[in-house]
Amino acid sequence: MELDDTYVSDRPHILVVDDERMIREILQEVIEHAGYVCSTAGSGEEALLILERMETEVVITDIVMPDLSGIDLLSRIKGRYRSDVIVITGNTDNFNYEEIVEKGASDFLYKPFNPRELVIRLHRILRERALIAERNKTYESLEVTNQQLMRYGKDLNETILDLKAAHQELKESYLDTIHRLVLAAEYRDEDTGEHIVRIGLYSANLAEKLGFPDREVQNILYAAPMHDVGKIGIPDSILMKPGKLTAEEFETMKTHTAIGAKLLANSRSEILHTAEQIALSHHEKWNGRGYPQGISGREIPMVGRIVSIADVFDALTSKRPYKDPHPMEDAIEIIERERGGHFDPQVVDVFLEHIDEMLKIKEEVNKIEPESIIPRPEAE
Repeated sequence: MELDDTYVSDRPHILVVDDERMIREILQEVIEHAGYVCSTAGSGEEALLILERMETEVVITDIVMPDLSGIDLLSRIKGRYRSDVIVITGNTDNFNYEEIVEKGASDFLYKPFNPRELVIRLHRILRERALIAERNKTYESLEVTNQQLMRYGKDLNETILDLKAAHQELKESYLDTIHRLVLAAEYRDEDTGEHIVRIGLYSANLAEKLGFPDREVQNILYAAPMHDVGKIGIPDSILMKPGKLTAEEFETMKTHTAIGAKLLANSRSEILHTAEQIALSHHEKWNGRGYPQGISGREIPMVGRIVSIADVFDALTSKRPYKDPHPMEDAIEIIERERGGHFDPQVVDVFLEHIDEMLKIKEEVNKIEPESIIPRPEAE
């Protein structure tokens, strides 16, 4: 079958190269009968011209030819084209299967051979080519998919980083607003805002020593300073009174716990939920003689028990308009005496075990500049 430059077929193209015309015609008939497109060449040079014109899946070539041997043709094909090569020869003395395959041939046949055997070997080679092509196509598809996934992953990482930055900025703004409101309330009752900073740090340190998870320690750090936020609802005449409160005034003062809890209630924020518990329970006592609910022991939320001792310790060791600070020894003695009374025994034990750290916190907070008094969230 003669082929021109415009010939196109979906069937594999096989090229037979032999200087004997009869052999070319026989092989062409066998190959076309097997369902393939077949063209022929009488020399190696003619074969190269055909290979230039059209894609060829398999070249079947004799070895001994006058102008260009089958071995030389094999080398030319392997250096430039993607065709498989089947070598045929009647010269068994100079060539063997291993040598021909090492030179790049896909198969090797000795003359004379059964045409059916040639077709079987041709089927095998074309099947292997199809499998390799499918594999390469799959690899290319996987590579494209992988590149897309990498791009998506990069975009996703950038989006996550942007979201984290936005979340952190929102968190900082949210906490900053809360603490400024707490500070505003605290300044009605305190000379400075150092008290709320110390309460947060004492409570977080104590929670960590008691084995709280890091997230809960962080929540307590920011929630504990809100323990007295309900004082914003107490009249100045009571809140800022320099002397001792009357029984009626003290009952009014005690309502700051319920007021604070109400202000902080019904929030989806973990920090504000923790702050609500603290505001309501930090004046409860282990023995049940506290307020506002008069609950006792483990009925009192642990966060309330923690902030209770931190608040009392800071009150004992700080100067107020109506009193001087207690000596540290006296403050420690009072806390020890109230173990199992006012305070949870376990919390007292851990607090006193780490009293040096509490004193260090107190010392460091006293050095803070007034404009730096509001705690800031750490970077995540």
